[in-house]
Amino acid sequence: MSDIFHRFARATAQLVGSAWTFVAALTMLFVWAISGPLFGYSDTWQLVINTTTSVVTFLVVFLIQNTQNRDSRAMHLKLDELLYALKEARTRLVNLENMSEEEVEAIQKQFDRLGKVAATKSPDSSTAAAEPQPADERSQVSSPQRVTTNAAV
Repeated sequence: MSDIFHRFARATAQLVGSAWTFVAALTMLFVWAISGPLFGYSDTWQLVINTTTSVVTFLVVFLIQNTQNRDSRAMHLKLDELLYALKEARTRLVNLENMSEEEVEAIQKQFDRLGKVAATKSPDSSTAAAEPQPADERSQVSSPQRVTTNAAV
């Protein structure tokens, strides 16, 4: 059931995000608008568009959210793999999405300090952020030690 729903959600998200779907929706809206005089701009005429858009929006939100959740999880796993593979990476960042807001703010401040250190060391400060930093420059800013976990890969 879960796999069938995932495939349906992914296909729907792809379809809903296409230019053709936008053109179809715009066409339907145009047809609805020009049919107003035929129906005397009645309450039923207005109810048709309101109900249709509400139901479609309600269902598509869940389908797109399912796809987003899966894509986000896959990206986190890929980044986690990179963090584990790099010798000098701070593997504490693997669980960043589960940390408190205060912990995330503290790590952001550490990266801000790292950026300032790199900018003062580099003659061309415009490329400082893009250049990788040697481990000795990283250690000038209080950075957490590499953490090993027993998480199954």
